[in-house]
Amino acid sequence: MKKSVYWLPKLGILAVLSMVFMAASAVLRIAWAVGEELHASVFWFQVALPLAANASFIIIVLRDSRERLYRTAIPVWLGCVFFAVKALGFPSRLHTVLCLCLYALVAVLFTATVTGRVPTQKMMWPLFGLPLLYHIFVEDTQKVGWPLHDWLPELSVLCCMAALLSLSVAIKKRPVEEGAYVKRFGDRNDGRRLRSLSPIFAVSPYIMKTRNTSQNFIEDHIEVTEMERYIAEKRKAGLKNFGVLHVLLAGYVRTCARYPGLNRFIAGQRIFTRDREIEINMTIKKEMSTDSPDTVIKVTFDPADTADVVYERFNEKVREVKDAPLDTGFDKLAGAFNLIPGLLLKFFVFLLQGMDYFGLLPRFLTKLSPFHGSLYITSMASLGIPPIYHHLYDFGNVPVFVSFGKKRRVFETKRDGSVVLRKYIDCNFVTDERIVDGFYFASCMRYLHNLLSDPWQLDTPPEEIIRDEN
Repeated sequence: MKKSVYWLPKLGILAVLSMVFMAASAVLRIAWAVGEELHASVFWFQVALPLAANASFIIIVLRDSRERLYRTAIPVWLGCVFFAVKALGFPSRLHTVLCLCLYALVAVLFTATVTGRVPTQKMMWPLFGLPLLYHIFVEDTQKVGWPLHDWLPELSVLCCMAALLSLSVAIKKRPVEEGAYVKRFGDRNDGRRLRSLSPIFAVSPYIMKTRNTSQNFIEDHIEVTEMERYIAEKRKAGLKNFGVLHVLLAGYVRTCARYPGLNRFIAGQRIFTRDREIEINMTIKKEMSTDSPDTVIKVTFDPADTADVVYERFNEKVREVKDAPLDTGFDKLAGAFNLIPGLLLKFFVFLLQGMDYFGLLPRFLTKLSPFHGSLYITSMASLGIPPIYHHLYDFGNVPVFVSFGKKRRVFETKRDGSVVLRKYIDCNFVTDERIVDGFYFASCMRYLHNLLSDPWQLDTPPEEIIRDEN
């Protein structure tokens, strides 16, 4: 069945009004709780639970309303649990049963709608509108004369209903191209969860829990005769400073087009893919001196990118950083962290790790973070030393770290006994073995070698871009 996709193209009046109503509901609930002596169970189910629903609703609408509106089902379910617990205390058993049925219908229909299984949101209008009218014109008329304090929980409930009614009217259907993937529960803002992998892949992140203890080390040597000819041609064509780094990046991007498993990552003991977003990180210096500060650039490529596109996109980001008189976004973020006292910073990082585990980190943070991406690459050639084996970071989700060194010359004996001088670049790969198996990695390496031995292949887009598994 073809799914509908709902979103908020912008935070219009109704969307803002829904958040205002939900915030008002939280304020009224807090005001009521302050004047009550509450047992622990009452506090958790009648105060903490609805406040969690209020807060998560506002955060999700602000952050995910364009791409992941379906997540608003989470606060709705929390709210329905709150109402269900409250209904268990009603004196009339019939009233309790009817309310429980209504709350179940609200949770199920809302979830089915925002996840695209119901082709129209209009069914939600009477679902929220009629109980709201019933409360205002029937039930609440019996409470006239109550003290203001006793009215606060009732007003909080009315605000929740008004918030959901406003949101159900505000959401719109989003056009979806034929065959395009529709995000759903379990996906992250930086990746799509793979659900059809073999059981060994699903289980391995629970056994090998961290990247640092799941890393494999690969030493490789790339013969660069054809690459040097290719680089010389590019420089003659006007691509100033085109070099080995650009060829390696273009080769890696093209390899991801053929072998999309290379663009997977582990988060929260689940395997995800970035599909056509290939995020590559690199640490650079603004000036080549020992006292020059380091910064990190992140460049996003598409599997269809040619070597020229990779060069332009990468160099544009480098120029942006080196020519910037002020700090980059990453520098500002690191500087903000540096202002936090040590113990508090330790707790804050723990909190970020927890949010990252559940996929709750905002996208702007993962876009700035050097610990999130498809590949981290470092050039030891610019320092005139051999490549290192760089460990993978347990924070974030980068699954591959590549280091390449300076060129070296080797005299080799050919089959006929003659001696020839060849040039090599050493590359060290550190990989997260949980994303694909060894045969897959070996296939990637062979294909990458094929591209680098004939880099002119990188001047044309790939004939086919293979999509990762579902």
